Amino acid sequence: MTVLAIDQGTSGTKAVVVDDEGQVLAIAEKSVRPRYLSGGGVEQDPMELLNSVLETGRRAVAAAGQPSMAAVSIANQGETVLVWDPQTGQPLSEAVVWQDRRAEALCRRKSEAKTWVAKRTGLVLDSYFSAPKMAWLRENTSRLGVVTTTDAWLVHHLTGAYVTDSATASRSLLTDLDTTAWDNELLDLFDLAAELMPTIVPNDAVVGNTDAFGAPIAVGGLIVDQQAALLAQRCITPGTGKCTFGTGAFLLANIGTTAVRPSTGLTCSAAWNLRDATSYCVDGQAYTAGSAVRWIADLGLIDSPDQLDCVAASDAAGALFVPALAGLAAPWWRPEAGASLTGVTLSTTRAHVVTAVIEGLAAQTAELVDAVNGDLAAPLTALRVDGGLTQSARLMQATADLTRLPIEVYPSPHATALGAAACARLASDPTLSVDDAIPAWTPSMTYEPRWSAGRAADYRHRWQAAVTASLSPGELQ
Repeated sequence: MTVLAIDQGTSGTKAVVVDDEGQVLAIAEKSVRPRYLSGGGVEQDPMELLNSVLETGRRAVAAAGQPSMAAVSIANQGETVLVWDPQTGQPLSEAVVWQDRRAEALCRRKSEAKTWVAKRTGLVLDSYFSAPKMAWLRENTSRLGVVTTTDAWLVHHLTGAYVTDSATASRSLLTDLDTTAWDNELLDLFDLAAELMPTIVPNDAVVGNTDAFGAPIAVGGLIVDQQAALLAQRCITPGTGKCTFGTGAFLLANIGTTAVRPSTGLTCSAAWNLRDATSYCVDGQAYTAGSAVRWIADLGLIDSPDQLDCVAASDAAGALFVPALAGLAAPWWRPEAGASLTGVTLSTTRAHVVTAVIEGLAAQTAELVDAVNGDLAAPLTALRVDGGLTQSARLMQATADLTRLPIEVYPSPHATALGAAACARLASDPTLSVDDAIPAWTPSMTYEPRWSAGRAADYRHRWQAAVTASLSPGELQ
């Protein structure tokens, strides 16, 4: 069966048409760019997001030349939210992006509940997640309409349905981790008890039909972006994990059908609900990865992100970079932390700084790997990776050196869309198994650690000291 999968991400929207064998028949892409505001605000124009979905979907369908398709699925940004009118579909606010930090004060006001919230949801009481941003929107914008994640709004435009999927809902701070259902006490905590919440559906459900892309087509197989990438990379057995290097870096590991409450600063949420079974994952997030590379490009240190490897020096000559440009997420959860560049001398060149940024991104990934291993029955034996930054051989090699793991690069730049396509196939064919819905793959490149264990440990010790200094300025001796 041929399906259309749309990956609506922070930096762009991608639509792919995929055939029975998992081969991509057509691709259409359109850039979207968040607006970074003072005070930690990050916003997007909702209509730009919707128009990008419609445009890329139509272009991909036209390019594929297929007369009909079994289904269309959408992978969404996860924790990006907006207020909108369910009668007209019109947005009543800007889309507040997952990176937005303006709900930090709201989280601090509710900090006495953080232990209870972590136990109930598997998440951390942090403005990264949906509920604080939803509450902030209600306090600071419109009290009208509904406030939801962007997926519910996009699907409503396509079908008229008012739904969200299990994986996306589990990232909200509003669902019980074990039941994956809306929790009234959590809704009360965030002053959202009066809200009309969308129906939570499995990730293999058909939720309606649309003619937005041409001939009528079923809409189903909805899923959040990072879980879609986990699925595409066949991390369907406990102890397998991936890291997506996109705007941020997101490391997820499958833990099976029993939820855990992480003890190492990570979060736990539903990976997916497929074939009447919920699988869970532990995950760690870094707010900046691709956005850090874009930042040094904006500063003129590199001409464009694809020049990263060309400019980098063979080593950083002692320079260390902590990529806390939007604060630090897992495992620290310190939104007030600032980025730092230390160890700089008069002999430091832009090439050294670029190398320091590369190694800093790899070091934060190594911290996430250590944290994930603390919540797994057995440590990861390899790390599968996808995302735009996997094109940087320097970054992938540094990640192998500092994690001490083989880094297996997913051979397609479309992991999220292909995971959504697998969900669309499962929604279209109830007889299809999860294993059969995901094409087999082999890495396009595997990076083995080159640094000695001692060199890696020494670097990480110095980098961790730099993190400590960024968390407690003036206290490092």
